[in-house]
Amino acid sequence: MNHELKTLIVILGPTASGKTALAIELANKLETEIISADSRQVFKEMAIGTAKPTPEELKQAKHHFIDSHSITENFSVGDFEQAGLAILEKIFETHDTAVMVGGSGLYIKAICEGFDDLPTASPEIRSKLNREFEEQGITHLQGKLKDADPVYYAQVDLNNPQRLIRALEVFEQTGVPFSSYRKAVLSPRPFRVIKIGIDLPREILYQRINRRVDEMVKQGLIAEVESLLPYRHLNALNTVGYSELFDYFDNKTDLETAIALIKQNTRRFAKRQMTWFRKDQQIRWLTPGEGDSTDVILRKLDY
Repeated sequence: MNHELKTLIVILGPTASGKTALAIELANKLETEIISADSRQVFKEMAIGTAKPTPEELKQAKHHFIDSHSITENFSVGDFEQAGLAILEKIFETHDTAVMVGGSGLYIKAICEGFDDLPTASPEIRSKLNREFEEQGITHLQGKLKDADPVYYAQVDLNNPQRLIRALEVFEQTGVPFSSYRKAVLSPRPFRVIKIGIDLPREILYQRINRRVDEMVKQGLIAEVESLLPYRHLNALNTVGYSELFDYFDNKTDLETAIALIKQNTRRFAKRQMTWFRKDQQIRWLTPGEGDSTDVILRKLDY
């Protein structure tokens, strides 16, 4: 079907819902490329704990933003927006459609709608907040954000210190809540966006999450985290699946407890992802099992 505008099909949903396989199948049917909208899969040093597509899956369709950066590099949502739009422009030179897949709501929003040019905080403010995080922990940052910006507090991934620190930086630099900088007006895009969300029953999703964590442990997650101990101060590693095992290596907890906490925190993360996505009226929800999912999607899209 020929459209005047090029089309970006976004496959989104919570972690472990089956987005990767669906996106690859769709990209192959449409003979196009995939943009990954995942704030952690960009980092090449974090392979197992971020549930990246397997080497076999990566061979099936061309992916962008998998292993594209090092944890030692700064990579913000603004950087992703800029680079992602440039890649899309290139894909659309030779294809009518592109597929974007991921669970990072902020990254999806950046490509589909645009994100704000946020004020840059002084290095002093950033250092102070990082020091507070190291000395007083994440609950301290959560409390500060709740007081400073209850609107963003209700939306943000509260287990992601990088996001908490970024919002607090903006507030401390400007005295204005981070949420007030977030655009109400969408940036016009030269392509149309169709969002497909995967909606699994909660008990099935939670079972999949628990199985996936067990699989990560079998694949060598503990050794991966141990190899990253020298970099643990970096924001990229303050994340589910890594921080729990850092506590294990610090002898703050035993391995069984650390793994149970990864499962629990991942389930909580999935719940927050769904809360974010449910607010988006543009998402067409798909229940896996409706025949061949990609055929269902293409029928829904009138392709």
